[in-house]
Amino acid sequence: MLGAHPLELVEAAAAGGFDCCGLRLVAPMVTDTVFDLVGRPAMVREVGQRLSDLNVRLLDIEAIWLQPGTRVQDLVPALETGHALGAKHVLAVGFDPEPQRLMTNFCQLCEAAAQLNMVVALEFITYCSIATLEQALDLVRRSGQPNARLLIDALQFFRSGAQTSQIAGLEPALMPYAQICDGPLASPLTLEERRREARTARLLPGQGELPVRELVAALPASIALSVEAPTMKLAGLPFNEQARIVGHTVRRFLQPDSPGPAN
Repeated sequence: MLGAHPLELVEAAAAGGFDCCGLRLVAPMVTDTVFDLVGRPAMVREVGQRLSDLNVRLLDIEAIWLQPGTRVQDLVPALETGHALGAKHVLAVGFDPEPQRLMTNFCQLCEAAAQLNMVVALEFITYCSIATLEQALDLVRRSGQPNARLLIDALQFFRSGAQTSQIAGLEPALMPYAQICDGPLASPLTLEERRREARTARLLPGQGELPVRELVAALPASIALSVEAPTMKLAGLPFNEQARIVGHTVRRFLQPDSPGPAN
């Protein structure tokens, strides 16, 4: 719901029966836009109050794409805003072809986040520099940062060719939360088609052909599951209605024997 005002997003999360929501505070690319919450203390307080009033927590802030021109010191205000709202996780993506610069920026981001008691979850994306589970694990482990973590996104996990059997060999503490969605079994053929699918054409869990249920079963049982499923199919509906549909669909997916709440 990238078009939602932060207050609308919190209200939608509550309407959909979600415990948490995430906020996009940093534009992934210069062509992307986000609501300018950073540096607006009155609005931050209002969002914090709405979270409290509706009993919704802030799970994470995103999306910090570590690029050639990234200056971690410029990201500190966003981290501070997330911390003020209670976020414990920062989502990061490796999008720099120069490995040493990427490592340096990742370590600096982890160090800045650690000052605010936040962890940095690195997501691998098939059209980015860190494109596979193996590459993400290598960066996280070599960084030596105690608050460096791994973020598994269901679509990117399967599109990268990863297998759910690989999760069994990972330390559970590496995975603080995961993002779930669904899609066709066959992967788009080109990089641009994969990008379009990820940003506008995902399916909700249980609506596609990916072994998402198997993935969820393999993940640590205690972690949070975040729905990451941007789709044009819901565009145009009020945000609260979108959230109700998503919440109902996901609960039905996670508890297939339970009727769940009505739409």
